[in-house]
Amino acid sequence: MNPLCSRCNRVVYPTEKVNCLDKYWHKGCFSCEVCKMTLNMKNYKGFEKRPYCSAHYPKTSFTSVADTPENLRLKQQSKMQSQVLYKEEFEKNKGKGFSVVADTPEMQRIKKTQDQISNIKYHEEFEKSRMGGEAPPPETNTTPAYHQPANPQNYNYQPAPEPVRSAAAAPPPSAGKRYRAVYDYAAADEDEVSFLDGDMIVDVQQIDEGWMYGRVERTGQQGMLPANYVEAI
Repeated sequence: MNPLCSRCNRVVYPTEKVNCLDKYWHKGCFSCEVCKMTLNMKNYKGFEKRPYCSAHYPKTSFTSVADTPENLRLKQQSKMQSQVLYKEEFEKNKGKGFSVVADTPEMQRIKKTQDQISNIKYHEEFEKSRMGGEAPPPETNTTPAYHQPANPQNYNYQPAPEPVRSAAAAPPPSAGKRYRAVYDYAAADEDEVSFLDGDMIVDVQQIDEGWMYGRVERTGQQGMLPANYVEAI
């Protein structure tokens, strides 16, 4: 059974049938809804299942909303609700972050002391494993400045004061003993001397129970050095 034309509502035969926009049309009835210009499958534009030419194709437009007092009130209310939710999230998450610790000179000194303590502990464990037993006791006592604090993670503790080194004039070159460095040491003050593990320290003189004065044979530099970093030969 042949369908009916959507324009004239008459029977459409196959020789004059146009199937478009989910409808059937006569070739002559397939025209613009406004200007009645005959269209084809190449130049038509469909809108709401009706054919239009390019000139009369309906153009969509946006509806502008007036800035009425009611709309302004709703806008302000939405903004306030957004700020309330933001403050609630901020209060929930407050205090969950990490506090930044300033890199003050005191913190740098504590960090350096802890690095030296870690270096001493590492060498003690290494000597024990190398000797297959307990490491030989050091010749002098470790100064209080190198004692590890009870809680190294608590940066509010008061570190033990470093021992006051007595000022001493440089001893004569031939009056000292010979020592060998067992750890690396970097000078912290101008009157100290740096050396590496295995360096020979000559012309060594004892200043107090924690410090000595000597000359590094490899570099020729003289100065103060910690007594627990060297051993007698």
